[in-house]
Amino acid sequence: MTSSSLRRAIAVLMPCVAALGGCGGGTSMPRTQLPVPVTAAQAEARTVPLALRAVGHVEAIASVAIRPRVGGELQKVHFGEGQPVTAGQTLFTIDPRPYQAALREAEARLARDRALLHKAEIDVVRYEDLARRDFVTREQFDQVKASVESLRATVAADIAAVDSARLQLEYCTVTSPVTGRTGTLGVKTGNLVKANDDKAMVTVNQIRPIHVSFAVPAEHLEALRGRAGDGLLVNAHLPDAEGAPETGKLVVVDNTVDVATSTILLKAVFPNEGERLWPGQFVDVELVLEEQQGRLVVPAAAVQTGQKGTYVYVVDPEGKAEQRPVKLARQNGRYAVLDEGVKPGETVVTDGQLRLVPGAKVEVKQGLGASDRGQS
Repeated sequence: MTSSSLRRAIAVLMPCVAALGGCGGGTSMPRTQLPVPVTAAQAEARTVPLALRAVGHVEAIASVAIRPRVGGELQKVHFGEGQPVTAGQTLFTIDPRPYQAALREAEARLARDRALLHKAEIDVVRYEDLARRDFVTREQFDQVKASVESLRATVAADIAAVDSARLQLEYCTVTSPVTGRTGTLGVKTGNLVKANDDKAMVTVNQIRPIHVSFAVPAEHLEALRGRAGDGLLVNAHLPDAEGAPETGKLVVVDNTVDVATSTILLKAVFPNEGERLWPGQFVDVELVLEEQQGRLVVPAAAVQTGQKGTYVYVVDPEGKAEQRPVKLARQNGRYAVLDEGVKPGETVVTDGQLRLVPGAKVEVKQGLGASDRGQS
């Protein structure tokens, strides 16, 4: 192609390119903007809880390390490791024979000294009559009376010795002081145990009910002060667990603020009937301070953050997107509570905001209410 032919072809094509519609009739076809597909939901006015959230630590209300009070051979273990036990249930039996013998010996001493006391009391009556008739001296009579008092003290000591021996014999049967669940055994049948050994035979944890302790910022102290007896609701969400959270009540507000972290320790009690909470476990805790009526709620996904603050896209009656600044009160990851910016019943975009500009036409594909997307 010659240079003159090339120039003529360019001259013919330029108007077509400028018109964006080809060069058939010399007329241009305007571009039409397609609606942006989005999902949306309606803003709602409903009752929402005002809650504090923290990470809680599950603790047994009572954790008892069972140690022997007497020494001897461990004859029998009456439970299985990890099994539930009740208060008063027999856990271990220690060889009782040495303590049975000691009890019989103490009872024999008591019987002997009671017999001596009885004779001495008869002697007092006899010597009293003899002393009145001057057949014995007053000194001899006083000595007999002193012997009676001494034997009475001996009998009292013997009674205490019998009680002690009987108690030592009772200690051969080790029972659970609380209702709970046992851990692993620290000693096996046939081994010798010694009194007050440092090593526990087993540990029993009371887990029904159970405590959950958690710390909240000290700025909430005024709202919590003196409210431990009000029955404030506490929810414990187990990690990766399905279903409803465990529900308990606040029972303790600590009397000291931790100066290192500026937090205050709280403690809640849970019935834990299903034993879902386990000592040593970490859970997400939600303390409900109050139920707020008529608060404006939208799905959390509807709230966006820009250079000028938080905003939402509202779909107007004509199906166009309106960027509306909002004042966010709080958000828990599932729903957002707004102080202003949106009215109940207005439709807000929950997905597809990145493709929107103010005034853009939208096509709502589906919608969920705020209550459906974020139950408290």
